[in-house]
Amino acid sequence: MSIRESLRKPFAATPVAERVDLSSKQIIVTGCSVGSLGYATAQQLASWGAMVVVTTRRGTRDVVALLNAELAQHKHPGKIDGQQLDLSDATSVNHFTQWYDRFYGERLDVLVNNAGIHLGLLYQWKEPRLSRDGFEIQWRTNYLGSVHLTHNQLPLLQATGRGVGEARIVNVVSQIHSRGSNELLFNTNRAYESWQAYGLSKLALIHFTSELHRRFSQTYNIKSYSLHPGGRSGTYTNVASKGLAGHPIIGRVRGWAAPLERLLMASAAEGAQTQINCATSTAANSGHYYAHCQIAPSSADSLDERAALRLWEETQEWLRTKI
Repeated sequence: MSIRESLRKPFAATPVAERVDLSSKQIIVTGCSVGSLGYATAQQLASWGAMVVVTTRRGTRDVVALLNAELAQHKHPGKIDGQQLDLSDATSVNHFTQWYDRFYGERLDVLVNNAGIHLGLLYQWKEPRLSRDGFEIQWRTNYLGSVHLTHNQLPLLQATGRGVGEARIVNVVSQIHSRGSNELLFNTNRAYESWQAYGLSKLALIHFTSELHRRFSQTYNIKSYSLHPGGRSGTYTNVASKGLAGHPIIGRVRGWAAPLERLLMASAAEGAQTQINCATSTAANSGHYYAHCQIAPSSADSLDERAALRLWEETQEWLRTKI
C-alpha cells in the first residue's frame, strides 16, 4: 500500500467501475477540460474502446490532442474527437448538434452531461450573475444548457436505443441538490444565494432524469441516471478554483494547500467512477440517483413526480424557442 493510500484509508476507499468492452460505442462527454471529471471520464471510456466526443468551452483541439496522445502511448483501442460547446449559449448548443450529426450522426450510445459550473463559493454574490439571455448563470449552464443539448440529441438516442437495444443519458448532479427545494424552484421572487442557486440547478437535473426515465425507458430503451460524483473524501478538480475566481489571497492559500488536498482527496480519475459506472454497467438501474457506484438516497423534494412534470412542461415551453 502506498503512502497516499495509507493516509486516505480512514476516509474510505473509492469504488471502481467494472471494465466493459465499449468497442463500436459512440459517447459524448461534456465539460472535459484538463484535470476535470469529464476529462478522466472520457479517457477511461476511450481506453475501453469507445469513440468519445468531448466538449470544452475553449481549447478543445489541445484537449483532444492530449487525450489521443495518452491513448496512443498506452496502446488503447479507443479514439477521442471534440468540439467547442458553451451550454449557456443556445447557438453554441445547436452548432454542436449540427457538427455531431455531420460527422457522427449514425448513432449515439451514451450522453454524459458532466459540464457544469459552481460559482460564488464564498457567498459574496448578493445578486445573480446573468447569462446573455437573462438567466441566473448556474441555472442556465447546469440545467437549461444540459436539457437543451439532451433534447437536441434525443432523436439519435432514440434511434440507437431501438436499433441497438440501449442508449443512456447520464446527468452529473451533486449532493448539494438538497440545498434546493421545489418551493424555491418555482418561486422566481426568491432571495438570491449562490449555493442555493447551484443546488436548484442540480435538483432540476434530478427531476429531468426522472422524467426521461418515465418517458423513454420502455418505448425507446433509453436508460437515464443522475449521480453525485467523487469519492467519499471529496474530489480534487478545478471546479473550486473557478468558483474562487476573483479572490487572489484565498486562491494562493488553496494553492499552498493543494499538495495536501491531492493527497487526501480522490483524484479526478477516482471521482469519475460513478458516472463511468452509470454510463456502462449492466447492473445500473435506470431512473435512480447514484453515489459511490451505488443507488443512494436523494432529497425528498427530488422524488416529487408532480414537481418533475411541472418543470418538464415549463422547460418544454422554453425549448420551443431555442431548437
